[in-house]
Amino acid sequence: MNLIVAVSNDYAIGKDNKLLFNIPSDLAYFKEKTINKVVVMGEKTYFSLPRRPLPKRINIVLSDNINFTDANAIIVRSLDELFKELKKYNSDDIFVCGGASIYNLLMDYCKVAYVTKVNASVPADTYIKNIEKNGFVVKEISPVIKENNLEFTFQTMINKKPKKY
Repeated sequence: MNLIVAVSNDYAIGKDNKLLFNIPSDLAYFKEKTINKVVVMGEKTYFSLPRRPLPKRINIVLSDNINFTDANAIIVRSLDELFKELKKYNSDDIFVCGGASIYNLLMDYCKVAYVTKVNASVPADTYIKNIEKNGFVVKEISPVIKENNLEFTFQTMINKKPKKY
């Protein structure tokens, strides 16, 4: 399993249930990595999407809200149910894509983290754990990219000891 996220310097990922940054090349990167794959997210992230479900992907939503249903997504109600569902797919094709509680819950099970690291600190209300302090090491890093008055890199990080699920 993998995770894919855009973070600020202090690992902020959102404010008011919206992404912090408008970076078209990051959205293209997300699409390139996840197209025809499996995406795992929480209910709030699912409802924040401009199009639901994400097209050309298997959308799995972890939600303990028994009233939440959507015929276009696979809804799971527990971590055990999620792991049972994920066993149906190639682990390399699974991408955790938010929100913060889902990233923090599943980070230790991910082998690879695809991180868009934005060199900025901005007002935020949603953070994830520091990936480097949670067993991941940088494998690849892109040159610095400048877009929409922001500087960022695409980083591929490897978890030294991912947990099995």
